[in-house]
Amino acid sequence: MKTYLDALQTVLDNGVWKTDRTEVGTLSVFGMQQRYNLRKTFPAVTTKKLAWKSVVSELLWFIEGSGDERRLAEILHGTRDTEKKTIWTANAEADYWKPKAKFEGDLGRVYGVQWRNWRAISYKTNKSYSNFKGIDYPLEHITSETPYVHKVDQLQNLIDGIKQDPAGRRHILSAWNPGELDQMALPPCHSFAQFYVANGELSCQMYQRSCDMFLGVPFNIASYSLLTYMLAQVCDLKPGDFVHTLGDAHIYADHMDQVREQLEREPLHAPTLWLDPSIRDINYFTMDSIKLIGYTSHDAIKARMAV
Repeated sequence: MKTYLDALQTVLDNGVWKTDRTEVGTLSVFGMQQRYNLRKTFPAVTTKKLAWKSVVSELLWFIEGSGDERRLAEILHGTRDTEKKTIWTANAEADYWKPKAKFEGDLGRVYGVQWRNWRAISYKTNKSYSNFKGIDYPLEHITSETPYVHKVDQLQNLIDGIKQDPAGRRHILSAWNPGELDQMALPPCHSFAQFYVANGELSCQMYQRSCDMFLGVPFNIASYSLLTYMLAQVCDLKPGDFVHTLGDAHIYADHMDQVREQLEREPLHAPTLWLDPSIRDINYFTMDSIKLIGYTSHDAIKARMAV
């Protein structure tokens, strides 16, 4: 993970101080890119402890298409008990969001909802009106120009596209939906990913608009690397590279001491990833079918998440 540590150092050396939405303040660099080789080892940070179960549970939650923070707790802890917290609890309970929440734990139309249930507009193409649910049009006024909403399962379309046309340049997964940003507890930070097949390998490039270099970025690297492994397996490919493109790469003002402590530590040997080889459907992965092998790390370094 020297690649990640070098990126941290770049922000320390070249960043500019900026105010931000959270009012904490950040040291920020705009526009960076790192590449992680997934062929033999897995890019889990070792200079502090990675919350691996949180990484896996969140990704499985995305794949489910859920926007329910309590469902994430159920995947991670085995219970919806409110005493059990997740990395999304603070967002679910944020004062700015709670008036919009439809139920306890509702996060709105966040990542997984967009991945599996993107809402698209279509138009009448035949005499069947069964798709016009929720739209107040008298049937006699429905024409070829009458819009209706239908679901787009981006993740399944991505998998089908990779299998059917591996050379394609449209293997895209997007969480950034401008028309629904106000319906999300947090607009997506990792907003857009493109997948690429060459020489029997699947690679992923992800664009992240907002990058919390200390808390968030190691988690995001692990999550999208894991997703690349999972997609490669269900598409009968091998994992290639994870390319991480960063927009606003920042260190929060109250993370500076933690970052310097982390940079003083020597990286340890990288682990490997095991996936249950019998799983060939992205929907069938569970916590037990994904394991990090040989992972050792320095102690955790505590820091507050800005909300």
